[in-house]
Amino acid sequence: MRLGTPCVVFERLENGLSLLVLAFFTPLTGASGITILAMGGLLLPMLREARYTERHAIGLVTVSGSIGVLLPPSLPVILYAYYAELRLDRLFIAGLLPGCVLVTVVAAWGAWRGWHGGAVRTPFEGRALGLALWNAKWDLLLPVVTLTSIFGGFATLVEAAALTVLYALVVACLVYRELRVSRDIPRVAIESATMVGGFMIILGVALGLTNYLIMAQMPMHALAWVQEFIRSPGLFLLALNVLLIMVGALMDIYSAVIVPLIAPMAAAYAIDPIHLGIIFLANRQLGYLMPPMGENLFLSAYRFDQPLARIYRSTLPYVVILLGAVLLITYVPWITLWLLRV
Repeated sequence: MRLGTPCVVFERLENGLSLLVLAFFTPLTGASGITILAMGGLLLPMLREARYTERHAIGLVTVSGSIGVLLPPSLPVILYAYYAELRLDRLFIAGLLPGCVLVTVVAAWGAWRGWHGGAVRTPFEGRALGLALWNAKWDLLLPVVTLTSIFGGFATLVEAAALTVLYALVVACLVYRELRVSRDIPRVAIESATMVGGFMIILGVALGLTNYLIMAQMPMHALAWVQEFIRSPGLFLLALNVLLIMVGALMDIYSAVIVPLIAPMAAAYAIDPIHLGIIFLANRQLGYLMPPMGENLFLSAYRFDQPLARIYRSTLPYVVILLGAVLLITYVPWITLWLLRV
């Protein structure tokens, strides 16, 4: 896609709005790691140009790639609804407020760090924003095409992905005329294949570890131990958080297969199944950022060509803040269930 026009829009965004862009992009891609790979290279230089420190900018982009997991049309929510046999619309509605909580706490910390570090603040100009949005209309239509094809029943997920690529190709070649089929497409294909190849190596290792843990019945053993020694619902939720963070750090999207093991136990402690789903998904996205095995940490190190230890240090403050938010979501069911009762 054309980089020039979106840059005009993104240059108008403050720290928190950059986070919203990443949080919005994650549900569309279906995986938080894709957000880091696709958007990280665009937003990181802009944050650095606005005088955010490299450490803060990398931490913000890495973490922001995960926090849109609860928002529609997130694939993890769809998978959880399938495995738990829950209504998808109710699960998406329940995830709206918790998703906003996660976005708000990260945006607040990022904005404070930017202000404290002397980052440039761009005053809001409605006319400039409107002009930028108009100039970016072809780019902004991309998610409309994707979502309309899926939710309108015109295409499957795979067909929608192909349609999205076709739309991007047509806009880049015929509307903006920035790419030539004979000259640029082979180069773009090679660069994309190289980046996706590195991503697939990381994902393949994560999937192999997932399959091993499942075959070794590790989730079942851990849950059996919990059921034997923990009687209090509060302690069960705490133990569940620890387990889910570990699972999220070690497994990719396939961690949803342990849902049938967790759901009956949660029911024994009178935990609402919708609330359990949001707890599961919130901990899952936190696990992606948890040292030393969080998948998004490795993807960020690969994308930004940084030592893994530096990625750990960059994301640590955000991980602590997100952990507090996840505990709040866990122990205050009202945040999850209020919209369903209105």
